[in-house]
Amino acid sequence: MIPTPIPSPEPTRLDGPTDDFLTDPAQALRVMMQGNARFVAGNPEHPNQDAGRRAALAPAQRPFAVLFGCSDSRLAAEIIFDQGLGDLFVVRTAGHVTGAEALGSIEYGVSVLDCPLVVVLGHDSCGAVAAALDSLEQGQLPGGFVRDVVERVTPSVLSARAAGIEDRDGIVDEHIRQTVDLLVERSQALAARIAEGKVAVVGLSYRLRDGRARLVSARGPVG
Repeated sequence: MIPTPIPSPEPTRLDGPTDDFLTDPAQALRVMMQGNARFVAGNPEHPNQDAGRRAALAPAQRPFAVLFGCSDSRLAAEIIFDQGLGDLFVVRTAGHVTGAEALGSIEYGVSVLDCPLVVVLGHDSCGAVAAALDSLEQGQLPGGFVRDVVERVTPSVLSARAAGIEDRDGIVDEHIRQTVDLLVERSQALAARIAEGKVAVVGLSYRLRDGRARLVSARGPVG
């Protein structure tokens, strides 16, 4: 059984001069996007990355967002959103494909750690999306467990094509939207907290060249 964490002595707080805990979904998203803007501009603050923060977090954690993203090495979450230790509860799979382990991890972040925000992070030039496209065009699936990844991305590709979307960036956006919807549809815990106004699930698309993340989809109270 996973133990319930005790409150952290130094919980994540809002940017600026305030002592309020970061529990509002819209505020959490705003902090994420502000951090990304600093990263894009080349002015990161590298918050919460010192020895004091490390020691304060040792008893327990209280992140303000769950980041469910692609495993691509160019999407290091704390770097591209300019966050630090204890800020993000990160779950990553190739192509942000969703299985029981990923869902359980996300639910842990929301139900046990009380994160008010879940971010689905996709990106351009996604290898999983490219593999799914190649598989459909060539009629041949890869071997091993990579096949499972491709099979889980393929419905998003088919949905995009049914909507007349052919360019790869558009297909990536559709895969992000499909993932957001899938999380809410499959997880009663997420759906319940969204209905209560306590949690939002958003999809962001990241551009590798300029480092910018943009909003693609949202479920819940983010303004």
